[in-house]
Amino acid sequence: MLSDTILKNQLKHTLDKTNFKIGKKYEGKVRDNYSFDGKRIIITTDRISAFDRVLCSIPFKGQVLNQTSAFWFEKTKNIVKNHVISVPDPNVMIVKECKPYPVEMVVRGYITGVTTTSAWYNYERGTRNFCGNILPEGLKKNQKFGKPIITPSTKAEHGLHDESISREEIIKRKLVDEKTYRKMEKAALELFDFGTRLVAKNNLILVDTKYEFGELNNELVLIDEIHTPDSSRFWIKSTYDELFSHGDEPQKLDKEYVRQWLASKGFIGEGKIPSIPEDVKIEAAKRYIQAYEMISGKEFKAKNEDVLERIKSNLKKANILK
Repeated sequence: MLSDTILKNQLKHTLDKTNFKIGKKYEGKVRDNYSFDGKRIIITTDRISAFDRVLCSIPFKGQVLNQTSAFWFEKTKNIVKNHVISVPDPNVMIVKECKPYPVEMVVRGYITGVTTTSAWYNYERGTRNFCGNILPEGLKKNQKFGKPIITPSTKAEHGLHDESISREEIIKRKLVDEKTYRKMEKAALELFDFGTRLVAKNNLILVDTKYEFGELNNELVLIDEIHTPDSSRFWIKSTYDELFSHGDEPQKLDKEYVRQWLASKGFIGEGKIPSIPEDVKIEAAKRYIQAYEMISGKEFKAKNEDVLERIKSNLKKANILK
């Protein structure tokens, strides 16, 4: 684990944005994408988003996400093909350009969450049919489902909110044809099962996650990110049972910490974003880094440096930048 001093010093070097002259740029909440010649350069910044809003930047967050995704893409390529070509920099992935499907496959193993699209938020307010899943009475927050459920959401345009949706509605709206959607469901459940079993060996619970898929040469391809602390919730496995039995919150290693801090300030997506103090940013960085180390079994290596300049140098070495 990096020291607090390194994390604090990196606050002035976080990667907030990029603006390279490469092909066509698309800016997501966290990733800057550059498309050209059938490829896409994905640069994972240090931006953190919650409640569909970009909040601030967290030291080394982009590196954690990119390296975590690279780890999982390699581990799961036999389950479903993915778009990765190479990883020329800790924050950068070069991938094949795919046609993305406008639906995110959200898989949930537990009922939890504080956002308006979360299972627990809706259940607590009386919803028992959640995205086509009939939920029983008497569930408690953070309880494990009998088996994982899929609660898809639409992939909102930049600045808009995602919308929870059922399989039937997806097919009815022709967002994805039924045959393709069934393939997405099957792949999502297999990926979730694999991820659940792998992280359990490292004292983690994969609580829920989202997958994005695209099409390339008439084949289903996994894109974007996989099993990162942004796209997934992770809890510490060894303490879960006791904490749950007492009605206490599990130990978390994901951006739920930031979401809950914001919620405690009365912010759940609308209005002005509260100013996030340095100690919250540093604690968030520690959780991201710990998640990477526990998932991968590898030490997270990073140093205080200008991330943007390092990326420029590595893109030149990869003959992407002149």
